[in-house]
Amino acid sequence: MPDEPAARQAVLGGLGAAPRRTRAEQLAADLDARIRALGLRAGDPVGTLDSLREETGYAYSTVSEAVRILRDRGVLQIRPGRGGGLFVADRGPVVRLRHTLLDVRDEPETVADAIELRDHLEVLVDIGAARCRTDEDVAELRTLLEGMRAAPDWDAFMRANWALHERIAAICPNRMAAAVYTGTLGHLNASSSSRLDDDTEASQRYRAERCGAHEDLVEAIAAGDESAVRAAVARHNTTS
Repeated sequence: MPDEPAARQAVLGGLGAAPRRTRAEQLAADLDARIRALGLRAGDPVGTLDSLREETGYAYSTVSEAVRILRDRGVLQIRPGRGGGLFVADRGPVVRLRHTLLDVRDEPETVADAIELRDHLEVLVDIGAARCRTDEDVAELRTLLEGMRAAPDWDAFMRANWALHERIAAICPNRMAAAVYTGTLGHLNASSSSRLDDDTEASQRYRAERCGAHEDLVEAIAAGDESAVRAAVARHNTTS
């Protein structure tokens, strides 16, 4: 595999690839672990995309995705221009809370708790999105929904699913609720071991049901109809 030289096993603490993680997710986890192990503080330099690519042996796209993951989690800050690069972000209380939720991914017994928490927050987050959505937000939600419908396999379908929910959370004005909700998504994404055979009738039927539930949710948010949002969330949570 061209972008996985054997030497990469020795970098970033020598951690091997965790089950069910993509290369980018594993690299993000390794980088995060190194930042904490070295006691780096807000504003401390972490490197550049080029230096990380050279150090790890990963492809540029993999390194970029890992950096995006850590940026979205509030772990890294990207500074452009001369003297720029990757720096440890200033983690406020919301970011620390979200990171704590993401950090329990290796405890399978917490998955049920994460699902329960997510289901309770779903209404709050989605109604918040319905109240504050813009035309641009709605257009992006519909594009992400199309990505779910067009996903070529189960893994791509699930990634599109998470991306849609993360975008809805980004619209919600309650940033604390959105951060906790996104944290549960991250935990469930990392912990989920369920897979469906893409060629079976049951898999196709399930995907169609999930797309229908998400279409109802997106259109309820687009209409700003809180009653429809509640109904869509009820359908979503009973078929997830």
